[in-house]
Amino acid sequence: MADPELEAIRQRRMQELMAQHGVGGSGGKQQNPEEQRANEDAKREADERRQMMLSQIVSAEARERIARIALVKPEKAKGVEDVILRAAQMGQIAEKVSEERLISLLEQINNQTTKQTKVTIQRRRSVLDDDD
Repeated sequence: MADPELEAIRQRRMQELMAQHGVGGSGGKQQNPEEQRANEDAKREADERRQMMLSQIVSAEARERIARIALVKPEKAKGVEDVILRAAQMGQIAEKVSEERLISLLEQINNQTTKQTKVTIQRRRSVLDDDD
């Protein structure tokens, strides 16, 4: 859980996002195969480091729950992992995160990100309907 490792992961992720959106030093050019391979290797390595850090912080049951969440909502699982890694980096997590603690964390996140949905019904008027 070294700080430089996390910063390197963040830098790589920013570069990936900028490359996806066409922003950055590439100027919209296609990368050559060697650069693509290097980027894929870096991404894979960063993901492996991330998973290793998570395995040290999170219990096996909690990791299984995160994996099941990732099947349905990958962005939510990644967000939960980010929250856990950030808390561990700041020293807020002293012991492994249990499944119960993960569930309470998920409930907190759900309460914060709950979207309000509003349904409006517009009735269509028929040609035969007459207001007179």
